[in-house]
Amino acid sequence: MNKADTLKKLHRPGDPVVLPNAWDAASARAVEAAGFPAVATSSAAVALSLGYADGEATPVQEMLDAVARIARAVGVPVTADIERGYWLPPAELAERLLATGAVGCNLEDSDPRTKRLIDVDRHADFLAEVRQAAGDDLVINARVDAYLRVRQDPLPVALERARRFGTIADCVYPIGASAKEDIAALAEVGRTNILFTNETPALAELAALNVARVSFGDGIHEALAAEHARMLAAIVAGASPYRK
Repeated sequence: MNKADTLKKLHRPGDPVVLPNAWDAASARAVEAAGFPAVATSSAAVALSLGYADGEATPVQEMLDAVARIARAVGVPVTADIERGYWLPPAELAERLLATGAVGCNLEDSDPRTKRLIDVDRHADFLAEVRQAAGDDLVINARVDAYLRVRQDPLPVALERARRFGTIADCVYPIGASAKEDIAALAEVGRTNILFTNETPALAELAALNVARVSFGDGIHEALAAEHARMLAAIVAGASPYRK
């Protein structure tokens, strides 16, 4: 079984693969050492670690180079958050991503520049072209941005897009969905990825809701950055950074 097959088979509704996101080789190795069966990158955390803002501000080659370093550093499958694909043609995107050693990707359905949802058919066509170019060598996680972009009642929009994209992708990712009722409805559509936050149900509850994948986005990187800032403030104050 190759790594793409391994990653795809980890997406089991009711027994979700849990992916604490990484941003460099060291954090990826820590995820692997902790026993997690795959590594997922966070585009926001990778961007910040490289000195760029989130939202496709990172030059595409720098992002792909970061993914390649992570893939070389671990033995488990790697899936990369590559935002909307940096506006590369789908075939070129698939080729360059696979060349990094990654076997999966997140692709979002809103424009990072305008913060607006992309037409559902247009994005479905984009996903289909990536799928055609990559075949079964790439596990596609189709991010659905309805909860980020729709002000009132995002669930119907999220369901429409999840159904459409789920016919092409291996998993759909309604980022920001946190209510139990919404998660349950989305999970009925097919394999679903939920972003774990303080607002989402606990991991065991997400499994009971038939979720297939749980990720953490840039949450861990953000928490570590806050701890780093606390330690630096302690040093400035003349205190030990190792005591809280």
